[in-house]
Amino acid sequence: MNELHDLNDKQLTKKDYFVVSSLLFGLFFGAGNLIFPIHLGQMAGSHWVMATVGFLLTAVLLPLLSVLAISVTRSEGVYDIGKPLGSVFALTFMVLIHATIGPLFGTPRTATVPFTVGVQPLLPASWSHAGLLVFTALFFGLAFFVSYRESNVMSSVGKVLNPLFLLLLFSIFLLSFLSPMGNAATATVTPAYRHTSFFNGFLQGYNTMDALAGLAFGVTIVSAIKQLGKTRSNSNAKVTAKAGIFATSAIGLIYIVLIWIGAASLSVYKLSDNGGVAFNQLVTYYLGGFGHALLATLLTVTCLATAIGLVAAFAQDFHKHFTRVSYRVWLGLMCLASFATANFGLDTIIEWSTPMLMFLYPFAMVLILLSVCSPLFKRDPVVYAFVVIFTAIPALFDMIGAFPPVVSQSSFGVAAAVFQRSVLPFASLGMDWVVPAFIGAVLGLGYHFVAPVFSRVKSTSTYVKQQDERLK
Repeated sequence: MNELHDLNDKQLTKKDYFVVSSLLFGLFFGAGNLIFPIHLGQMAGSHWVMATVGFLLTAVLLPLLSVLAISVTRSEGVYDIGKPLGSVFALTFMVLIHATIGPLFGTPRTATVPFTVGVQPLLPASWSHAGLLVFTALFFGLAFFVSYRESNVMSSVGKVLNPLFLLLLFSIFLLSFLSPMGNAATATVTPAYRHTSFFNGFLQGYNTMDALAGLAFGVTIVSAIKQLGKTRSNSNAKVTAKAGIFATSAIGLIYIVLIWIGAASLSVYKLSDNGGVAFNQLVTYYLGGFGHALLATLLTVTCLATAIGLVAAFAQDFHKHFTRVSYRVWLGLMCLASFATANFGLDTIIEWSTPMLMFLYPFAMVLILLSVCSPLFKRDPVVYAFVVIFTAIPALFDMIGAFPPVVSQSSFGVAAAVFQRSVLPFASLGMDWVVPAFIGAVLGLGYHFVAPVFSRVKSTSTYVKQQDERLK
């Protein structure tokens, strides 16, 4: 009955849309959303506009599509997105997604960013490692405690601190417009961005991990909209799209300003080692010591709220599929693993997360697009199989090429790169998966639409032969 009519047939109010949009914004806006745009601006320099366009595609549009994919396919999580390819693939894909946005890279980053921005600049260089150890122990200890008790304290605090944090962030934006650090149009461009700024921006959008997070948390949005009475998949998707456009537009606006500020900051600062350092320089430049301390505190609490959501989602999803281990045990393992990874430092986390993102993002992108378009081919597993199989090889090569020099510059890594660039189109741009995925889609859709025709022809032919034999 719910599929025929929504429980709430009335139009949602502006307040309802604001609530859903705020939820989307809160899920997507985390540590990576601050540090990567500003660092991208520093790398792109005067070519920041084209880099921004590429970045917005993977950091804004793709996360929106990932949430729509959950709604359109009526999925209950990332597992269901891969279900057309079988339970083994779906479970493997779910584990890889949660491991990436969880204990391996995403969750540790929620601790290392506030430490790099707020705490490390206040410590002597010799205390950095010890400071990180203590900070991350307290950070994930608190995340474990709040998630263990299943308390709503952090979410309530977040409703106050997140707007306050954004208010301070926009105050920096206002100061940047009133008193720019320099001219972004004349900023130095790094070699990688001189000719391929759009594609480099596109690839940098992977680092936000928001498309992967959208798959993991999309069910949260869909469930929230169902609670508003929009239970039909079509109306649910429409509300998701409208609220998503509002939320992702706000995030996109923040990205544009951060990238511009990053490019302009080259007039005052040198290219930073990572976005955490660049963000710290930005805050200190405009707000001084007090403003830096206040913003760092708010950033810590904001990232802590994000970490709590990540560790809880990880534990809930893994307990659902691996029921022998309790939620609280999974929670403890998640926090311990995140604590261990965080102590390698922000630079190392970013360096080693890139290969996994280069491998996972092509799969995520094709699965998102297939899911959004799935009503056109009735979610036929054959179409999925062709596209994913053709995507797998270039994704594997991209992962090898993105590893640190110990792997990518080894004899194996060099040989793989030579083969990749000689065989796969657009390999030098990191887009070598596009042509194989398109070929897979053509073959899969061709089979989907042509196979039934052959089947009917064969059935007709068999029927005619049977009639002929009867006449004889």
